[in-house]
Formats: sequence, C-alpha cells, structure tokens
Amino acid sequence: MRTHILRALGCAAALATVAVAASSAQQPPTVRVRGTIEAVDGQTLTIKTREGSDVKATLKDKATIAAIVKASYADIKQGAFIGVTGMPQPDGSQKCREIHIFTEAMRGTGEGHRPWDLEPKSTMTNATVEEVAAVGEHEIKLKYKDGEKKIVVGPECPIVAYAPGDKADLKPGAKVFIGAAAKEADGSLSAARINVGRDAAPPM
Repeated sequence: MRTHILRALGCAAALATVAVAASSAQQPPTVRVRGTIEAVDGQTLTIKTREGSDVKATLKDKATIAAIVKASYADIKQGAFIGVTGMPQPDGSQKCREIHIFTEAMRGTGEGHRPWDLEPKSTMTNATVEEVAAVGEHEIKLKYKDGEKKIVVGPECPIVAYAPGDKADLKPGAKVFIGAAAKEADGSLSAARINVGRDAAPPM
C-alpha cells in the first residue's frame, strides 16, 4: 500500500511539473519597447524605437495607460514607493540615471533590485524611501524586502511621476515605454500596459 501511495504521489508531482512547463511554454516572450509614436490606428500604435526600427504594438482591451509627468526631488517623500535606474558605484551605492515616483496604488510593483537595460551595467531598484537626505549631492536610502540601496542623485537625473492616462495621450510624437510587450507567434506585439510622456518623456 505504501509503495502504491508513493508511486501515485510521484506521478502527481511529475504531471504537475509537466503542466507548469507546458503553461510556461505557452506564454509568449516579452520585450521592452522605447520610442516615439508615429501613427495611431485604433488600438494599434506604430512606434519608432530608440534603435531606429518601426514596430507595431496593439493595446489589449482595457489596457492600462499611465501618463508620465514632470516631478522634482522635493516630490520624493519618506515612505514613498519609487523606482530608480542606477549605475553601480565602487562604494556599493547607485548613481541615479532616472527616478519615477509610483502612485500609492502601484506600491509593490516590481519590488527589488535587478539588472536593467537602459544602458550597459544599469540596474533597476523599486523600493520604499526610508530616508531622504541632502549631503553634497542628494542621497536617498531605499529599502526593499531583500535589502537596501543608497542612491546618489545628481542634478542631471530626470525625475518623473505616474498619473492616470487615457487614449488622448497616445498621439504621434508622444514618447512611450512598454515594459513587457508580448511577442506573438506571427511576430506582432501586444501590450496590456503602456507608459506615455505627457509633459516629460518616460526615462525608463
């Protein structure tokens, strides 16, 4: 009886593993798109990417449109949840390349520290502001579930904030960033979320 139970459990585990693998295989790969809208045709955007190529991305039904607006260092408050693209420094700190301030509803989005592709060796840290200081250059201490980072913010670092957006923001000339466009089998792209510059370009 014990042998039969162990075999049954083993088979169940194997089937679960296969199911997870099959589910993962069915998920289309995602890509990041940074560029400028050239044309809008219903739900489909033609975007000139920063690499110079043209791509078409179709927004899914009920896609989230987030507007990017100008902000300043004074808008970064203790307890806020922000994202920082940085470059690692010899002392372990991160030199700011850009900061985006999340809305409260977006708290926890992508929390953590990881590599990023804004430029070679860049990183992304999404975390809660534990301390805001001004020692020489501005400094921010960020805390996330697995650790903390010190961010050095120079005057050249762009700072933006998220605001609710709508389809009126999606127009030719607008700068956009899609963090996870799904690449479909036919090579087309679809997106459930897009960031669009309203009075500031998405710096991500």
